[in-house]
Amino acid sequence: MDAISKIRKRAAAKIKTIVLPEYDDARTVEAVKIIRREGLANPLVLTPDLVDKNQKEKYIEEYFKLYQSKDVDLETVKKLFSTTLYYAAMMTREGKADGLVAGAVHTTADIARACIRCIGLDERFTLCSSCFIMDVPNCEYGDNGTFIFADCGVIPDPNSRQLSCIAITAAELAGKVLDITPRVAFLSYSTKGSAKTKAAEKISDALGLLKTQAPDLLADGELQGDAAIIPEVAQIKCPESPINGRANVLIFPNLEAGNICYKLVQRLSGCRAIGPLFLGLNKPASDLSRGCFAEDIVDSVCVTAVRTQ
Repeated sequence: MDAISKIRKRAAAKIKTIVLPEYDDARTVEAVKIIRREGLANPLVLTPDLVDKNQKEKYIEEYFKLYQSKDVDLETVKKLFSTTLYYAAMMTREGKADGLVAGAVHTTADIARACIRCIGLDERFTLCSSCFIMDVPNCEYGDNGTFIFADCGVIPDPNSRQLSCIAITAAELAGKVLDITPRVAFLSYSTKGSAKTKAAEKISDALGLLKTQAPDLLADGELQGDAAIIPEVAQIKCPESPINGRANVLIFPNLEAGNICYKLVQRLSGCRAIGPLFLGLNKPASDLSRGCFAEDIVDSVCVTAVRTQ
């Protein structure tokens, strides 16, 4: 059974309510039909008629109290709640929905901002990032072709601390959703000091921080892509590596590298890419590519549901 099928089976085993605020998007409507037909989750399509006026006023007041110290005026807050996105995010914060999926219409920046401000950040990291689940067909690397790629959607140029946090949260998702043992590789154009630059040092520093924060997590860096995922190459370039060329969680040095790589792998290999899945929030939430298909929305809803179990 492939990774996507396993995720869908796990989602169906324990039904969760996932709110979808983009009610007028045709792909979302089609995805909801599939989800309901296959019994994968309880999709709550937040149409305007489901928005309770009194509850909306309560959310506006609550949001205003949270951020008025940052010079946010009431009229600005009301504008934010003029669509269903922020209402859905506050529902998730309050527990009226188990998770949130959006992004077929809104940009990643819009979704991330709503989720960070309404759902809030995990106090362990105080950092929101993202990852993709990549399910590559006919692939012997990773976990039979399954990988986590991070961060491919949120932080443009993460520092060493941020890279360490991204790695920990991505590894947690790998264990939670995919039920695999995470093997983390911090990627670079350098393998174990083959290039002496500040960019490579940032990656090795991230590994050092990770070992302090999560000493039991299997990880290595800095590693070139081939040394990270191909055992034969790892034996040549980094024979002492604890992951031995079998990484399944790949941490990219910056957003540019991560985003380019995931899109190329997706298009060239025909793999299924689920995400961006937000990491570091208090409640699970998932973004979508604006070029997504209905099946992509179904997959994101299932992953979000499994994360809440």
